[in-house]
Amino acid sequence: MPTFQTTTDGTTLYYQDFGSGTPILFVSGWTLDSNQWEYQMHYFLAQGYRCVMMDRRGHGRSDTPSTGYDVDTRADDVAALIEHLDLRDLTIVAHSAGGGETVRYLSRHGSDRVARIALLAPAIPFMMLTDDNPIGIPVEALEGLLEQLRTDRPKWFVERSQGYFATHLRPGITQAVIDEEIRRCLSASPYATQVMQREAFTTDHRPDVAALTVPTLLLHGIPDQSILIDVASRQVVKLAPHAVLKEYPDAGHGLYITHAAEVNAEILDFIKG
Repeated sequence: MPTFQTTTDGTTLYYQDFGSGTPILFVSGWTLDSNQWEYQMHYFLAQGYRCVMMDRRGHGRSDTPSTGYDVDTRADDVAALIEHLDLRDLTIVAHSAGGGETVRYLSRHGSDRVARIALLAPAIPFMMLTDDNPIGIPVEALEGLLEQLRTDRPKWFVERSQGYFATHLRPGITQAVIDEEIRRCLSASPYATQVMQREAFTTDHRPDVAALTVPTLLLHGIPDQSILIDVASRQVVKLAPHAVLKEYPDAGHGLYITHAAEVNAEILDFIKG
């Protein structure tokens, strides 16, 4: 059932909790809310699992405070929900920036409650170009993106929607689905959208990834234009001793929709294995 939880700083967060089996916590990507996981929720409920999904602060039906968009606070929000619901033997499934929250949760709160994690096109280990991260993306690209969002945020999401779903490689996704996902992205607070994008780009998760001790499944599209696989998942498997990467030759960043059947089957096999 949908309900609300209040965090230690007074922020009220919305979450959904369905089913009664072994729990799966779904952590959404940047600007997306818990309904992102519609096609995973129905599948895993039918398989007998409990599905928990949260709208992070500044997203969906949760409060929009002026603070708390740093990854430590967002990871603590995840921890508070896990403890509030007393989730154990937990599988965390996260997308994009939610991957950063997941690995930071584990480094800050430990893995006692977590059995495994599955990360879809995660924005880790480190997106930004630095002297010790030559494969990263120049900060000028981030500043240009943020300026476009400040100037015409709806246009930015609309112009990138086809690439997001890699429709040139995976035909069949309807315009209605594309429009719905754009609407979901635009429902996030414009303030949270800006601050969290900068956080996700500049936060170094390499120590978090190197410290992972739980089995880790990575699912990433080779032509992903939002989070480049060479910068992200292919680096994660070099750092994380328990990580396995499955690459999709025709998946964009929205693989949780375009490749829902394959993604769901991969995660189910991962949980059962």
